[in-house]
Amino acid sequence: MTREGVMIAKNTICLWYDKEAEAAARFYADTFPDSRVIAVHHAPGDYPSGKAGNVLTVEFTVAGIPCLGLNGGPTFQHNEAFSFQIATDDQAETDRYWNAIVGNGGQESACGWCKDRWGVSWQITPRTLTEAIAAGGGEAKRAFDAMMTMGKIDVAAIEAARRG
Repeated sequence: MTREGVMIAKNTICLWYDKEAEAAARFYADTFPDSRVIAVHHAPGDYPSGKAGNVLTVEFTVAGIPCLGLNGGPTFQHNEAFSFQIATDDQAETDRYWNAIVGNGGQESACGWCKDRWGVSWQITPRTLTEAIAAGGGEAKRAFDAMMTMGKIDVAAIEAARRG
């Protein structure tokens, strides 16, 4: 199905925001490749957490994944039970995404996780870490143990751990 030449996805991730779905979507579009704001929809009438004319929903993509931001009010908050995992190719790309999220009012966490200023969790995961864990055995254990000591992932340290 299409709308104005845009394919409407069968499955879309809906993210609940208090009031800043549009700001979040624009940040994601500016930060991640293959991300964009598709449409901003305004409420046709008053609703429990807003007034007619307020931004109600925002259609956007994050790294090609279709999303809908809903300005539903303060009732529900994001938590780590949902996260975006962004695969990176090197330290520069890892740093770029991590620093964009944390530097825009977000917060650091452990093992490559961070939260943006809206509370959405992100895993900034170098491919070398994913590959090491998938390899299994001693390589996986060494890379995993190294990761467990990190906030932002240090690619060189993961690669050294892989080699033993």
